[in-house]
Amino acid sequence: MLAQLAEARQPQTTKHLQALERAGLVTSERTGQRRVYALRAEALRELAAELTRLADAADHVGTYELYTDSVQSERRAANEAGWADGRSFTFLRSLPGNPELVWRYLTEPDLLTHWWTPEDLRVSELTFQARPGGRIVQEYRDAEDADGSDVVVGRAEGVVDEALPGSRLAYRLSPLLPDGGTAFTAHVVFALQSTDTGVDLDVRYRITHSTVDSADFIAGIEIGFGQSLDKLAADITRRSTP
Repeated sequence: MLAQLAEARQPQTTKHLQALERAGLVTSERTGQRRVYALRAEALRELAAELTRLADAADHVGTYELYTDSVQSERRAANEAGWADGRSFTFLRSLPGNPELVWRYLTEPDLLTHWWTPEDLRVSELTFQARPGGRIVQEYRDAEDADGSDVVVGRAEGVVDEALPGSRLAYRLSPLLPDGGTAFTAHVVFALQSTDTGVDLDVRYRITHSTVDSADFIAGIEIGFGQSLDKLAADITRRSTP
């Protein structure tokens, strides 16, 4: 049957099956003059997981190329102070759970550390005081720098402007340059809306006080902040799944 489906000769099909058996993907047993082959489900699951990992790696390479292209474009545009002022980004994520759970992920440091960095980074220091005038400090490192021995990748400081539990959160956050100055100020607003299936999270991100040295930071906002929100969605989904 396999030979007919593959439109191949029987000897060729047998050689392919033997190769799959050597790879551990099938098993075989001789019954009389026939050899019966059977798929190994666990081995196929392992293969599927490996193929998924390779696909994710390919996506990561594509994302890196998009980022480097964006960096070059933003560097050319950053010719004077205020060059990116008024630029804005909009993100929308439909999340499971309820507004109270989503609010906790947006405001509680222990849960913020699960998602508040792009891929390949981790939060290494975090202060988030979820009240008007509350202080925000975010420091992050490479994900592989588990012991904190490498240099800090980035740091940002800010203040909470508005905090309406389960409904609306607004804050200002400024990434710091190596000399301690601010690269720009991000005005970020999270609006939560209950739906039949969970919560729609509408995020508005606006830039002010951009400096010439902010180009590399701004180049990564759409990709990096989008990845962070994807991590948020994935973590809430895991938590909400029975």
